[in-house]
Amino acid sequence: MFKNFILFALIFCVTFFSTSVSAAVGTGKKILYIPIDTRPCNLIQTVEVAKKLGYEVLTPPMEILGSGATLEKFGKPDELWTWLEDNAMNADAAVISTDAMLYGSLVASRQHNLTAEEILNRAEKFAQFKNNFPRLPVYAFATIMRTAREGVKGDSTETEYYAQYGAAIFEYTALIDKQETKGLSRADKKQLAWLDYYIPQDARQDWFARREKNFNANKYFVDLMKAGTFNYLLIGCDDSAIFSQTHKESRQLADYAGNNFSKEIFQVMSGADELGMLMISRAINNDLHEMPFVAIEYAPGTGSETIPAYSNEKISDDLYGAIFAVGGLPIPANERADLVLAVNTRFNGKTIAAISAENSTSDTYSTCNFMRLLNGLLDKNLPVGLVDISCFNGADNSVMEQLRKQDLQFKLRAYGGWNTATNTSGFLIGSGVLTKFMTDSDINNLLLTRYLDDWIYQSNVRVNLQDNIEKIFGNGTNFALDEKLDGAILRATEQVQNFAQKNLILPKGHSLQNISVNFPWQRLFEADVYFDYQ
Repeated sequence: MFKNFILFALIFCVTFFSTSVSAAVGTGKKILYIPIDTRPCNLIQTVEVAKKLGYEVLTPPMEILGSGATLEKFGKPDELWTWLEDNAMNADAAVISTDAMLYGSLVASRQHNLTAEEILNRAEKFAQFKNNFPRLPVYAFATIMRTAREGVKGDSTETEYYAQYGAAIFEYTALIDKQETKGLSRADKKQLAWLDYYIPQDARQDWFARREKNFNANKYFVDLMKAGTFNYLLIGCDDSAIFSQTHKESRQLADYAGNNFSKEIFQVMSGADELGMLMISRAINNDLHEMPFVAIEYAPGTGSETIPAYSNEKISDDLYGAIFAVGGLPIPANERADLVLAVNTRFNGKTIAAISAENSTSDTYSTCNFMRLLNGLLDKNLPVGLVDISCFNGADNSVMEQLRKQDLQFKLRAYGGWNTATNTSGFLIGSGVLTKFMTDSDINNLLLTRYLDDWIYQSNVRVNLQDNIEKIFGNGTNFALDEKLDGAILRATEQVQNFAQKNLILPKGHSLQNISVNFPWQRLFEADVYFDYQ
């Protein structure tokens, strides 16, 4: 009897104290975080992950961060530098967006009118900062300017001329990149000549001149990386394609860095909005002296060879890159992994828009195959993260319907299905490898954030909301709600609440209350969903 009591006491102590300690592994530690802008994915949702481990994450005042797509809402780099210097003395790590420190935000990097000298002067402050605080680990993330496939009227995130000539500019640079890497057919050469004539010279000069400044700044950051200024430098390709100017510049930057630098300190990879989460995760893993093991299982079909929309490389390359970025190691043995990625891709390797009619709850061949894979992993009680990338800009409704029917929503360790495939996979890996230190309640909170945003809002509510508003007010509301903001908030909140009530199956004894939706950038593309989970 006494031995049984001792055994019970030991089990209780290990369970109780491991749970208590795991929720506060970072207590007393402070991370300075300067995000690329204030969108929820870059700010609130990233900070939320670190805070669940007990870390204090300090971010600059909202009024000096990039908070919109217009000039008056660009961030204030000079004030950001002052804030960073003022708060660095007692910090344990600094995670910094170079775009914020040079231009003000990601959008500002595409539209600014700064001179090359002004940009370089700001870039040089990183070296000065490291000299002032030599013991402070600095994790920097930069972006290569995106090459959007087309311009959209009313989209203030691009220059005005891109609405008319964006598609032509994309094709023009794609052909140039293809010419250098693969060669052009006779038809390609004719098309390139026509585009050279069609695109106005002033628009082309403006676009390429701004890119050149960004490219030279990134080259300088590579030089700083070589000099030891950064503990890690991560350069992401914002909205790219297998042939594009963004892909071309990524090749050139990788060549410039050379082969002497391992992925332990430097990478160029696809993505942008997930970079902050990846570097926060790396800072935490380094602080805890952790090297998380991550295994990957792909859906049958194209699987690891899938090249998702808005990416310039195979998804397997993206996943490996993200794992290395957080300080992890890809391994083949699921049983030894801290996180097992179940990657949902379509059998044919294509990605579709989440708001398209094709993204329905009906079972598909790809869904059935993927659910067999997922159930096999969950039956072994493995820590599974569902990388939902068969669609872009939202979740796969067919897979999510099966999670609901089979009551698997809260059997997962992590979930992601938002925006681009690299946004999804990078954020999931960055947050997912940290869930080993979290309580079940914290994990469920993070899952709910993703379900409410990626699945309920992005894949289901947003398309209905946009159609309803545009029927009344006309096109363009996806980019500027203006006087329609209050009505959009009211309707979105109501629809998200109703969908959640019908489709979320919460763990026993728990409830979801006070769901509300906000649009911090006054556009429908991204939403900030609040809730109370008890």
